[in-house]
Amino acid sequence: MNDPTGEFENLGDQLIHEGYIISLNRSTFRAPDGTLFERDVVRHPGAVSVVPVFDNGDVVLVSQFRAPLARLMIEIPAGKRDVDGEAPETCALRELKEEVGLDATSLEKLVVFHNSVGFSDEEGIIYLATGLTEGDKDVDGVEERFMTSMRVPLNEALAMIDRQEITDAKTVLGLTLAAGRLRS
Repeated sequence: MNDPTGEFENLGDQLIHEGYIISLNRSTFRAPDGTLFERDVVRHPGAVSVVPVFDNGDVVLVSQFRAPLARLMIEIPAGKRDVDGEAPETCALRELKEEVGLDATSLEKLVVFHNSVGFSDEEGIIYLATGLTEGDKDVDGVEERFMTSMRVPLNEALAMIDRQEITDAKTVLGLTLAAGRLRS
């Protein structure tokens, strides 16, 4: 495939709403046949996620309130790429420290993915963190102040997916890929 846009052209965005994290835009496009069409597009700065795995195979998960669902969700540590010019790896290590008080000597990219391509440009990157050492948390935000963490065997975390106790997409993807990577 030579043209990554498939000969579609973005003619511009009209800002509808600028929020805390995202912006909502009405975007106008031209199709290959010249047809003009509009779509509502959520612009997002991107995010990183980390699967922290101790030498004994335990993984650290967090339980965090998620406003859109109005409930607690069990997830891998994660955060927005909201510091201009910050490398994704640096962001991942910062989020690991902030959310669960861990440092890692090894950080390996597992995958780059797009959550909801039908309406959002959000790009996520998931890392596997090993060589972990414990330190103090450096919480940032009201949800993180009330966040709890748990350390469970990776196999138990995978069983939590099977039992639908973990339904967050980045967490399902991250735990599954980490398990495969660690087995090989």
